[in-house]
Amino acid sequence: MSLFSLREVGMRYNGVQVLEGATLAFPQAQFVAIAGPNGAGKSTLLGIMAGLRPNYMGACLYAGKEVTEWPRRAFAREVCFLPQSVKMEFPFTAEQVVLMGRTPHCDGLFESPEDWEAVERAMARTDTLPFRGRDFRSLSGGERQRVLLASAVAQRPKTLLLDEPTTYLDIKYQVAIYRLLRNLSREGLLVVAVTHDLNLAASFADRIVLLNAGRIVADAPPAEVLAPEVILRVFGVRSRVERGPDGKTWIVYGE
Repeated sequence: MSLFSLREVGMRYNGVQVLEGATLAFPQAQFVAIAGPNGAGKSTLLGIMAGLRPNYMGACLYAGKEVTEWPRRAFAREVCFLPQSVKMEFPFTAEQVVLMGRTPHCDGLFESPEDWEAVERAMARTDTLPFRGRDFRSLSGGERQRVLLASAVAQRPKTLLLDEPTTYLDIKYQVAIYRLLRNLSREGLLVVAVTHDLNLAASFADRIVLLNAGRIVADAPPAEVLAPEVILRVFGVRSRVERGPDGKTWIVYGE
């Protein structure tokens, strides 16, 4: 059974249809990239799946139950949503921010050894241990993004929803984060990430859902979705698609 199942999902803002007829199934243990131009409906789709946009049309089921019917704490134990940016007003350390990811699992006043083990492991995997004691507000944009991802990993959900997870990151950490997301999916998580970087999606994702003007225009493995004619039609950019020795797709733009 699919973890997430969407049937004819749509959303309107101020009378404008921003998402229409989205029918998708997301099984466990898969890395799915959601791509498309600005205003295509990517973040809206992710917000509906995260239970943050309740006034949608159609059906969005998680584990067979409508996302709006899930108790919030129980849903938070299953599904973690990482927005593009988070503003922090108080002087929390990076480690304390990661520990907040354990909130859905806390039953008492004090953290358990399991909580601290999850924090330590998550910070190691995101290379954030060197600044664990620093004020989160003092970190660079890329460092903050990695801390927030560590918090999501520490939550140990079954599904991870991410909106542009490599915002502010240099190329080293863009690749590292996408490799981590792929590895998490191999370990059994459903990972769904909104992205503008088609080459990163092609290199690491199992599948790309391509949106344009609020509609799904493609849903398949990267090699099938990222054809020059599709890129031209959706993004208005000419391109050439190369294949590496491993069969991975690489896009050269402006050809």
